[in-house]
Amino acid sequence: MSTAKFGEYGGQYVPEALMPAIEELTDAYERYVLDNEDGFMDEFRERLREFGGRPTPLQHAEQLSERYETNVYLKREDLVHGGAHKLNNALGQVLLAKYMGKERIIAETGAGQHGTATAMAAAHLDMPCEIYMGRTDTNRQRPNVFRMRLNGAEVTPVDVGRGTLKEAISQTMRDWAKTVETTHYVIGSVVGPHPFPKMVRDFQSVISEETRQQLREQTGQLPSSVIACAGGGSNTMGSFHKFVDDDVSLFAVEAGGSSLAVDEERGVAPNSASLTTGTEGVLHGARTKILQDMDGQIMESHSVSAGLDYAGVGPELAHLVETGRITPATVEDDDALSAFHRLSQTEGIIPALETAHAIAWLEDATAEQLGDRVVLTVSGRGDKDLETVLEETAARDIPDGPDMDVFSRNGGINE
Repeated sequence: MSTAKFGEYGGQYVPEALMPAIEELTDAYERYVLDNEDGFMDEFRERLREFGGRPTPLQHAEQLSERYETNVYLKREDLVHGGAHKLNNALGQVLLAKYMGKERIIAETGAGQHGTATAMAAAHLDMPCEIYMGRTDTNRQRPNVFRMRLNGAEVTPVDVGRGTLKEAISQTMRDWAKTVETTHYVIGSVVGPHPFPKMVRDFQSVISEETRQQLREQTGQLPSSVIACAGGGSNTMGSFHKFVDDDVSLFAVEAGGSSLAVDEERGVAPNSASLTTGTEGVLHGARTKILQDMDGQIMESHSVSAGLDYAGVGPELAHLVETGRITPATVEDDDALSAFHRLSQTEGIIPALETAHAIAWLEDATAEQLGDRVVLTVSGRGDKDLETVLEETAARDIPDGPDMDVFSRNGGINE
């Protein structure tokens, strides 16, 4: 039986009304995912290939390798159907819901990538779907809202609080508590009550599974280091999981926002660096590292990247950082924006702003930290972030950004 804890972290801190659904899901996870009952995992992998487009390439990045004087390999999750790693988990969970006999799918989303992936998976598997998204995120991720609706999903804006991922998760959990008999909640990251952190990790571990095989084929060796951006942590744990027991350095790069300081009086953390600055507490059904004030109230987090703008982190990540297996790092907004342009210009890959944080950290990493075979996961493509980057780059002095004065506000070129 799969345990619910990672050291002191994890657990099932949920209302009594949700426990039947949690127990049912735990049973389904153990039967179908862990034991492959009825060939579930075989079908999942087949659909990942045929619908998702896996495996994704492991690309040797020639210009980055020259810049950082080491071999940099990019795991191209931006090439998964839908443009991000999120489909790996969404497809797995929607398929599991079908096996469980559920009739409806709900999900939360921040940057919109998980919502888009869930909407696509639900359409692919003929399931009705409702996505909750904070009002702030619907405004800064309008292309993804349109994509979700194109796939037939109902997108419900959440107006409470700051209108970001934390509020969207809370609203989705309230829906689930009322509809547990017919509805499955597709959590988008390695957060929430058991079995979600392990189940999402297992669906996402295809990233590190492929990376391991691909780098062995290319070099005959394992990576010296693996780097991934970290919000809730699905991309991070997916990139790290198959290397946790190996002699491979693992770096989780968080959103440093504008500062690592916190404003206790206003209850604001101008960052989303839970692993670095958070303290132990309970958020959305699990004990983990969270951004909270002295009274235990959840602080408002911040990141220029909607997908990293979350006040907590997955409990397994918190445990692996506490035990020293994973090294956390932070990157501020300006540096992430600079890296967004840098990767676009040096490798011809426009990354998600989430990925840009991991790219930015390469600038500060030492040769000793990186080693001679560096794998960095490109968690998603940056189409969704172009409007945000256009506005933010124009408003800031970004070293690697183009001359934004040549662009009009509607994205055209000024003649």
